[in-house]
Amino acid sequence: MSHSNLYIGLMSGTSADAIDAVLVEFGAQPRLIAKYSEPLSNAIRQQIHALALPAANEIDRMGALDIDLARLFANTSLKLLDQANILPDQVIAIGSHGQTIRHRPPGSPEGCFTLQIGDPNTIAELTGITTVADFRRRDIAAGGQGAPLVPAFHRAIFQTPEQHRVIVNIGGMANLTWLPKLGLTLGFDTGPGNALMDEWTLLHTGKRYDESGAWAATGKINQELLNRLLQHSFFALAAPKSTGREAFNRQWLDQALAGINIPANDVQATLLELTAITISDAITALSTESKAVFVCGGGTYNSHLMRRLQALLTRDKLETTATLGVNPQWVEAMAFAWLAQQTMNRQPGNLKEVTGANREVILGGVYYA
Repeated sequence: MSHSNLYIGLMSGTSADAIDAVLVEFGAQPRLIAKYSEPLSNAIRQQIHALALPAANEIDRMGALDIDLARLFANTSLKLLDQANILPDQVIAIGSHGQTIRHRPPGSPEGCFTLQIGDPNTIAELTGITTVADFRRRDIAAGGQGAPLVPAFHRAIFQTPEQHRVIVNIGGMANLTWLPKLGLTLGFDTGPGNALMDEWTLLHTGKRYDESGAWAATGKINQELLNRLLQHSFFALAAPKSTGREAFNRQWLDQALAGINIPANDVQATLLELTAITISDAITALSTESKAVFVCGGGTYNSHLMRRLQALLTRDKLETTATLGVNPQWVEAMAFAWLAQQTMNRQPGNLKEVTGANREVILGGVYYA
């Protein structure tokens, strides 16, 4: 079968558990041709997380990891193509999200900037494929948050005049896109997704994540801890807003736990409830009308979290994007393939009402093969 208009999308999110790669053919509707996920080693994951907060020797550590990740991104792309029996010269471009190591949205006392690594020069050189990367900084230059960027893709493929829809992505952090029947698309980060739960699970069980939320389900929600966590100033901010590990991390959790002595599984149950409540509250505040909520990202595989979300969303039906024909694991990677296409076609990729930018702009830099 011949293909045209092929793009690769690469995504490595806040959890830093794997590189997700997709091969997408764009036509009237995007078509997922192939998918591949390359797990990141514990050593690489630890290096990424260590760079999320200020520490010694940052520039050297960042520079080395920038190249190491780029090589992994390139190899992952080539494995994807080999699996699909597609040659590199058949692909128009790679859209690489890169790995976020620091995100300081407007208003941060440290200044306003965002930084993703995974050198696109190296990706283009090793794959022989033009690479589009560094999507977020142009939006910040235009006065925006630099995130979230996936709502433009969600609008392009999921919006319908027949139904109010909310697309919820639960990765390391969680974000949502509001797609009303009529009117402006909105989108923003809601707070932690899986990141705190994953870190707590690794610390106490040695596993990288709590499969299906089974461990959290054995615990009890501690209301005192939950109340402390909900006092974080981010939750009271109006959109547009974005966040990351800089705000929600182990140090912040340890501060909230001070003086509270409860079993580890109760902490896990409370962290899961924090994710569920902050997502559901944000959805409920969007509209008094009923909405169809479609979830994507790694959080869809946490069945306990999905049950809690549905219990809190009493007026809204909860499903995954699989109902809309898109596998929930691959939505974000597909979004960056789409963003690469937008850039190559000199079309904007941000939505100013989502990020708060002054205008819609062409995102990213192009590194030609």
